[in-house]
Amino acid sequence: MTRRHLQWRTATVFAALAAACAVGVNLIAQNPPAKQSVWDGVYTEAQAARGARQYGRACEQCHGVNMAGDPVEEIPSLVLDSFMTDWNGKSVKDLFETMRRSMPKDNPGSLGTGAYIDLVAYLLQANKFPSGVKELSRTPDQLEPIVIERAKAQ
Repeated sequence: MTRRHLQWRTATVFAALAAACAVGVNLIAQNPPAKQSVWDGVYTEAQAARGARQYGRACEQCHGVNMAGDPVEEIPSLVLDSFMTDWNGKSVKDLFETMRRSMPKDNPGSLGTGAYIDLVAYLLQANKFPSGVKELSRTPDQLEPIVIERAKAQ
């Protein structure tokens, strides 16, 4: 095989790979992940139980046993109407990112991705969203399509 033939063959392979990558990126852009709702059972009971234990260690001292917070100290409630006022229409990823960026107050971001995801599951359970058979993903970007909704869409 001549050097020129080898260079042509290499260039052809690279062009084919580039074209395949472009097609793949285009398909992903055309088919974004399907939206889900927190009403679709997006966490498991076991995941929420881990989150409850984590809540007791890292969150309860400020937000309280009943998650009601403290309006005098400007600590938000994490349940029911107060929670839904703040989070309705936002994604589970938004909730995760806010928690990771700002909690615990004395050491934000210190719990690790898995612990924050488990805490999100616990908050969903505390707010009466149903559990399911599949855990919330440990990959934060995969939480983006899951929307927090006050009421189940019909």
